[in-house]
Amino acid sequence: MSPEHVAAFLVAVCFAAGLNVYGTVAALGLVARAGFVVLPGDLGLIQSWWVIGACLVLFAIEFVADKVPIVDLVWNVLQTFVRVPVAGLIAYGALPALDPGWQLAAGAAGALLALVAHSGKTTMRAAVSASPEPASNIGLSLAEDGAVLILVWFATQYPYVAAAMVLVMLVTLTFVVRWVLRRLRKLAGSRVA
Repeated sequence: MSPEHVAAFLVAVCFAAGLNVYGTVAALGLVARAGFVVLPGDLGLIQSWWVIGACLVLFAIEFVADKVPIVDLVWNVLQTFVRVPVAGLIAYGALPALDPGWQLAAGAAGALLALVAHSGKTTMRAAVSASPEPASNIGLSLAEDGAVLILVWFATQYPYVAAAMVLVMLVTLTFVVRWVLRRLRKLAGSRVA
């Protein structure tokens, strides 16, 4: 991959890791194992069967936990300490040829992108979990899982398209999170009055 392709690839992969790190790493490993992509830098470790297997098991646990209201919120809060650092490590590991300072900056940028995705996901989950019916929670969770798989595929095959998809998702997340926060402020204000 050219440096520009690697940058676009990392934008998509780090964002996807912020949504579901286990699905992202497992999908990357499987796509690399199948020979559809040569992972950049030191990311070859991701295609180890041990890494893929562990991520698939954790993906299955997250798949179930993410569909249960309240459990999904607790799970997502705890995953902050996994998704964000792993995305940073992916960005760091993909660029071993860079000067260490730039490599650290890339890792920090990858972690920040994952944090933005993760924060948006958690905010939307908090809003949806408040509804009494489970269908919206399940639907949102399935959409997130699908988005991760689609992003990883496009990141490995069409990195610029994947980066553009992330840009659209970032804009959408910004509007949705602002809307949710305004609604929560109104709700809190009406309860106080």
